Formats: sequence, C-alpha cells, structure tokens
Amino acid sequence: MAKAKVAVLVYPGTNSEEETQRILRDVGIDSELVHWSRAETLARYDVYVLPGGFAYEDRIRAGAIAAHDRMTDAVIEGAQKGRLVFGICNGAQILLEAGLVPGTGPVRRPTAAFTHNAPLGKFVCRRVHVKLTIEPRRCAITASLEPDALIPAWAAHGEGRLAASDEHLREIEAGAHIAFVYAHADGAVDEAAIPNGSALGAAALTNRAGNVLAIMPHPERDAWTFNHPDSTFGERSFGHQSKAMAPSGGSVLFESFAKAVRS
Repeated sequence: MAKAKVAVLVYPGTNSEEETQRILRDVGIDSELVHWSRAETLARYDVYVLPGGFAYEDRIRAGAIAAHDRMTDAVIEGAQKGRLVFGICNGAQILLEAGLVPGTGPVRRPTAAFTHNAPLGKFVCRRVHVKLTIEPRRCAITASLEPDALIPAWAAHGEGRLAASDEHLREIEAGAHIAFVYAHADGAVDEAAIPNGSALGAAALTNRAGNVLAIMPHPERDAWTFNHPDSTFGERSFGHQSKAMAPSGGSVLFESFAKAVRS
C-alpha cells in the first residue's frame, strides 16, 4: 500500500506549521508544507493538517476568511470523500467556519463557532489538559487513545469559546460531537478547568463521520519532554539531549493520528 500523502496547510498568517510538522515527523509521519500559492496541488494529498496561527489576521472572525480560501475548497472536498482532516487552534476555527465540524449544517454555513473568550474576550495563554469524552473509535484520529485519555496542551487563543444556539448545542451534545473537554490535571471536569468559557466545556469537536477533528488548544506545544513545566527532565536528561527531545505528553494524540494515517 502506498504511503498517505500528508499536507500541512499554510494560509497567510499561519505560524505553527513548523512545530506541527516536527511532531508529525517524530511520530513517523512524513508531511509537506503547502503554501497558499500552491492551493491547486492540494487535491493530490490524502490527509490535511491545519495548524495554528492568525490566518488573514483573524479579520471578521477567527477562521472566517480562510474558510473561503481556495485551500479550504480542497479540504472540504477531501473531507466529504472521507479523508482525514486535523485542525489545531486557528485550524480548528477554520474547520468550524467552513461547517466541517460539527457538520450539522450545510458547508460554509456554520452552526457553531470558536469565538471570543469569556470573560472580556481576553487572550488566554496557559497550560491546560483535555479529556477524551467520546468512545475513542467515534473519531478516526482518536481511535488509538485509551478511553477518557487525558492529554496536556497549551491554550493560546483569544477566540476559543465554543458558541452556538441552545438548539445546536443540544444537537452537538446528542450527536457525540464533543471529542475533548477541558479538565484538571487529575482528570476532574468542572467549570474551573475551562479557560475561556467554552460551552459544554468543549475543547475539540468532530464531525458525524468522525474523519475530521478540530481541537482548540495546542497539543504540539506540549509534545516533547522539555515542554512540560512540571517535568524533571533536567535532572533525568542532563547531557542527554535525546531524552529532553523525546516525544511525550501531547504527542499521544499525534501518535493516534499517525496510526489512523497509516491505516
């Protein structure tokens, strides 16, 4: 079987493509950065990864303009054919604005959005944990995780609060579209664990088919031992750079993604 071709999309304003590509490499996935000027080549790829940043300066709403970019045309077409699509932070915002997740309405007519944080719309930059709330196989990208998997990540966004009408929030919840919720380090889930006021505590959403995952916090920013603020890697890896750079923490989500890509 031929290797899947993985594209990491670079919109005007994307800024997390390199660390995303680096953790993909470390979990065994070869990928290519595809610049917006090469949008016409995206149809050749089998898997799409949308990294974080500020595409089109987050004008109107985060992800709103990028959702109508030619790059996203290919992502929508691929998702509708069952190809894997993984969006992180700004990538997640783009997927919601494109209507690919939760996917409860027509394409490019979003029923939900990741919008201004509450309270006061302040930018949040802090370490968080997210907890898997769906049965792992509900989403292809999470299929290799353990039930109730707890993953560290970094929230770094001004617009990460899930917002939708009460009707659509009920639909999102009933359809098992909430893949991850914010949690404490011990796995407990309550309002205090939510950094941005996100409805239902949602940190990530998946679509009906389970081939698209949109996650707001950055697991790739907590994916190596040296990233962990509570780590003793300095004591354990003094003089051993390979230990400090060992994939860990948030890398577990990328390892699960890699298994989905290979399968």
